[in-house]
Amino acid sequence: MKKLSTAILLLGTILVAAQEQEEKGKQIEDIIIVGNRNVKRTKLETPVPVDVINIDKVQRSSPQITAQDILNYVIPSFNAVRQSASDGTEHIDPVTLRGMGPDQVLVLLNGKRRHTTSLVNYQNTVGNGSVGTDLSTIPVIAIEKIEVLRDGAAAQYGSDAIAGVINIILKKNAGASASLTYGLSGRNDGDTYQAGVNYGTSLGKDEGFINLSLQLSHRGKTTRTQNHDLDIFGNNFAYEFADNPDIARQNDDDEINKRGLTRDYFNFQIGDAQIRQGQVFFNAEYPLNDNFKFYSFGGFSIKEGKGYGFRRLPNEDFNIVKEIYPNGFQAVLNSQIYDISYAVGAKYNVNNWLIDLSNTFGSNTFNYNVSNTNNASLGIKSPTRFYAGAHSFLQNTINLDISKKIKNFNIAFGGEFRFEQYQIKAGDEASYTQYDVNGNVATQGSTVIGAGGSQSFIGFSPDNALKKDRHSTAVYADISYDLAKKLNIDAAARFENYSDFGSTLNGKLAVRYEFVKNYAVRAAVGTGFRAPSLQQQYFNNSFADISTSGDGIVRKGIFNNDSKAAEVLGFDKLKQETSVNGSAGFTLQPAKGLFITVDGYIIKVKDRIVITSNITDSRLSDISVVGEGSAVESGRFFANAIDTETKGVDVVVSYDWKLAGGNLNINLAGNYTETKITDFHFPEHLGTPQNEFFGPDQINIIETLSPKTKASLGLTYGIGKFNFLVRNTYFGKVIRDGFPFGEVQEFSPKVVTDVSVGYDITKNINFTVGANNVFDVFPDLQIYKNSYYGVFKYAPVQMGTLGSYFFGRLNFNF
Repeated sequence: MKKLSTAILLLGTILVAAQEQEEKGKQIEDIIIVGNRNVKRTKLETPVPVDVINIDKVQRSSPQITAQDILNYVIPSFNAVRQSASDGTEHIDPVTLRGMGPDQVLVLLNGKRRHTTSLVNYQNTVGNGSVGTDLSTIPVIAIEKIEVLRDGAAAQYGSDAIAGVINIILKKNAGASASLTYGLSGRNDGDTYQAGVNYGTSLGKDEGFINLSLQLSHRGKTTRTQNHDLDIFGNNFAYEFADNPDIARQNDDDEINKRGLTRDYFNFQIGDAQIRQGQVFFNAEYPLNDNFKFYSFGGFSIKEGKGYGFRRLPNEDFNIVKEIYPNGFQAVLNSQIYDISYAVGAKYNVNNWLIDLSNTFGSNTFNYNVSNTNNASLGIKSPTRFYAGAHSFLQNTINLDISKKIKNFNIAFGGEFRFEQYQIKAGDEASYTQYDVNGNVATQGSTVIGAGGSQSFIGFSPDNALKKDRHSTAVYADISYDLAKKLNIDAAARFENYSDFGSTLNGKLAVRYEFVKNYAVRAAVGTGFRAPSLQQQYFNNSFADISTSGDGIVRKGIFNNDSKAAEVLGFDKLKQETSVNGSAGFTLQPAKGLFITVDGYIIKVKDRIVITSNITDSRLSDISVVGEGSAVESGRFFANAIDTETKGVDVVVSYDWKLAGGNLNINLAGNYTETKITDFHFPEHLGTPQNEFFGPDQINIIETLSPKTKASLGLTYGIGKFNFLVRNTYFGKVIRDGFPFGEVQEFSPKVVTDVSVGYDITKNINFTVGANNVFDVFPDLQIYKNSYYGVFKYAPVQMGTLGSYFFGRLNFNF
């Protein structure tokens, strides 16, 4: 294993974005849709790197069952790690490309802009302070292929495309297929069920079709923790014997036995959240004649999650109603996430002018319900279940795209109008309110007996509730020049105006030149931008609490840019991030079946939007400054606080080989990415030190919390009715800073091995068994100071904390 990991490390420090097994002997025949309009090119003919993932072939043999998990193991510049005990973030995985943020990669569905989630990541996870797109809302059974454009494309597609573009293309084939998957971790938890069916048929004459998909899935919770040195009863055993956890455990066990309980009653649930999901999708096209066709696609997804917050221990008198929970509790966060999308459009071809008019709608609603908890300020009258409120986001986009091919040129231009709306809804009164001893809403000077709101996740209050919207208008122009597949030149420009922050103009130039047959160089340079999301502008979850000085009730939490707190500290209104992207590389086909691409890149982002550390400032609690009812003890704010520079290189090597009567595909893909903060932007009159404004833990999230190096070596061999997969994925070193309570820890590189064996029972039925992480590799154990007294045994870095996972899958084609 050591030799293998060393070999992959050496080969993987040059970057890659990988593609799984393509059709035998036809690897370069994939026609690329993303990155150009109405230009038919293959992967090796594009001026910028594009990966094409044939989902049906990959998913048939891979242990992974969601789009983000599949991409995580076949494209090294793509990262997705499940989080734990992180509120909403453990219900929607943040995904990143080329080390950038989740909100710096644009997702398209059939080439149309996909809406983001309504969730802001703010629990100090990867992508902290950002808003991403939930790829799991699109069922794998409905996907034909995924194109990943690894280059800035804001000049072509607008906001969010700083790191690249992911274009998910739905199936349109006729016929029926189905898939059944069952899996279980090596620790007999995290059980997975997935059942999907896809049906397509022709619609009308000629090339009309309708394709329907239904998918149901379940992922069980996992527990990856240890409680042996946890001070359960406040007897200081863990503190006294921190260097000898066995003694600490024995002392706690003695106390547990005295009370007639078992240790299981006190176990923390730390691991993957339980997720259940149901999805229905469709894709349709109907030609009225040779020149005019209607199309529509979209779907509905409902996801129910069950995650766990930090445990409240029996000695936490201020947080616990002991008459209800004499031995403490661990609250459960139950989510209900509704995701709806649809697009309708028409294409008209007149004199080889292709006109495409479309309307695309999407919405995401996240409802919070908290159970097994209490509002301690209510005492024995406290409920144990709370509706804690919701947030939602909707987006409606109207596009007009016009293109025409004239000899060696392709001309495209068009416009876009987009409307967005963000809303926060309040929860039950008891989920957010601090009550006094008489059961009334606490005010300055009130006497209270405990913490207010639903413990673990305090609900949104009417003060948090809001509904905000904006619109944007854009025009663009693209021109492409292709000369006998030898010279390709793309130029693009886009002007966009937003109702909330103004205008931006961006451009891009990309060139590919084949100087010898099958040997080409390519390069691109462009500017880009990312508009501040409505979620970043307006998300707030401030709540009432007891002042740390004990003087009365104050407010804490996250405050939006419209708040009095932000005004007092001098925070500017959020504006767009701006970027400059540059890339250069080459493509080679030195032998039949052998393809090599190498691409280096640099991405400079100015005024990047982040969420600050917790800021305390005496002005915030001074009523003479902020006014009656606006006193705040501490807060976090969204700000254009940093500039960053990202450098990296991608490498992909793929080889198809006829071997011993079968077909062997070898895929080596690697990525090296390094991001550095180059400048900070503080409010001019803010006296807060940097550690409070944007602390070491926040810098760590940007620079070193994701692997700088990631590589994949996959071998797929098909012979007769059998198909074999062996894939090793290398996750590079990660550094985690436990500031302000812990220490800096380095997590050593890891190699995860996937294996599977498939057998065609009949022409239409295939059975596959296999494993993800067959050797049960975990991240390094956390050091004690970063583990919350031993509860968080592993940090959710690199490959996550599932361990080995075994699966069986039946695939049917009808």
